[in-house]
Amino acid sequence: MANQEQRTQLCKVFNDPIHGHVELHPLLVRFIDTPQFQRLRNIKQLGGKYFVYPGASHSRFEHSIGVAFLAGQLVQHLKEKQPELDITERDVLCVQIAGLCHDLGHGPFSHLFDAKFIPKACQRDTWKHETGSLMMFDHLVVENELQSVMEEHGLVWPEDRNFIEALIHKQHGDQKPDGGRTANKPFLYEIVANKRNGIDVDKWDYFARDCHHLGIQNNFDYRRTLKFARVCEVDGQKQICFRDKEEGNLYDMFHTRYRLHQRAYQHKVGNIIETMITDAFLKANEHIQIEGSGGKKFTLSEAIHDRVAYTKLTDNIFEVILNSSEDGRYPPVTFRPKRAEGSGTSPPPPNDEDFSGVKEAREILQKILKRDLYRFLGQVQPGDVLKDITEKTGELKRELAEAAVELNADDFEIDVVNIDYGKKEENPIDYVRFFHKDDPTIAVKSNKEGSKLLPAKFAEQQIRVYCKKKDEDSQNVAKEACKRWSDRNGFSWQ
Repeated sequence: MANQEQRTQLCKVFNDPIHGHVELHPLLVRFIDTPQFQRLRNIKQLGGKYFVYPGASHSRFEHSIGVAFLAGQLVQHLKEKQPELDITERDVLCVQIAGLCHDLGHGPFSHLFDAKFIPKACQRDTWKHETGSLMMFDHLVVENELQSVMEEHGLVWPEDRNFIEALIHKQHGDQKPDGGRTANKPFLYEIVANKRNGIDVDKWDYFARDCHHLGIQNNFDYRRTLKFARVCEVDGQKQICFRDKEEGNLYDMFHTRYRLHQRAYQHKVGNIIETMITDAFLKANEHIQIEGSGGKKFTLSEAIHDRVAYTKLTDNIFEVILNSSEDGRYPPVTFRPKRAEGSGTSPPPPNDEDFSGVKEAREILQKILKRDLYRFLGQVQPGDVLKDITEKTGELKRELAEAAVELNADDFEIDVVNIDYGKKEENPIDYVRFFHKDDPTIAVKSNKEGSKLLPAKFAEQQIRVYCKKKDEDSQNVAKEACKRWSDRNGFSWQ
């Protein structure tokens, strides 16, 4: 009891604009007070969308704290309401740490980095930010000597470390011992990142937080849903289920996801700004040198494989490129020892290396600040989501290059946007189980599949076309080529 009171006294309170006064366990505070976690302050949650929405300046830092808080709220609710689940304080701490550290691996401008830049810079690399989160979690623990601190707070090594890593990113075939949670408490894996149906505290936080900063109404009440969560046995496995009357609230949740993608995450101006930032990063990539482990230097794309170099990688890379010298040389700032009294200031020796990539990257970023963006020509919206979309867009690019005067395929950008409820063309509610108050031990599928008010489809696709050149005649010719292509494929050009 004394130890519990001592831990309570050491808890730290964060005043969060979304969740109010958030109280976190002292072990979580030790994780927060590290360079690896503080790095998240300088990575915007919505990446380049800040150039469209003036309020979208929030970072991965506050989102991660919010997820840790909500993870604790949900797991504590299950622990108190269902003591038979045998949820321990170790379980609670591990789930909260996973929520806190799940986004450690995000790169500059969040999803821009792993969804746009890395696939183009490292075409054969399947790296995702979740992979980076595992690397950075391990680096954070080792670099700050937190293993002993975790053990002091009752965690068991390496079982609980394995469990936390699996909560962050459970990889296929990963059979590391996790203290028996996979077999006995599989529902714990549905709290931070729910791969079964997408209902998890990560979404609960970023829906509420993004809506707040974007100025978009949030119709989903996560507090109510949390209160009606319960673990039931379904097909021989324990999973988190919800009260049947919560089905409408969950539809609001998935619809909120759809609306956020439609209005903000896939905003046509925001997307092309992120494409331009990606182009700038690609041009500057080989010139950028980030010092990593053992003093070795890494390019922007190589830094994903070195924990020391990656710790230094934030949105600041935009400013580094933007403020590079006029001749395009990199870096813009250098340091030297203090001069001895009376010594001269001779200029640096000439350098004949080609820095044109940095210069071109800087010019692209300057265009963003001047709102001199790639021009939006229009879009088509197929009736069904196209599976062979790569082949279709390749055909469109060839036609555009042939039709437009003095332009080639590289002068056009084609952005394929997929928006859905979270399970592609499927209804995510089909993967949720509901219980009735008369017998909360039995959970079944929704019985409202025939409702006339549900969406007819749960996914849509848009194919947007942009031109990098500003010549009006060429753009008009390109638009005509787009119309011919869309008519031939049965699409409506908008």
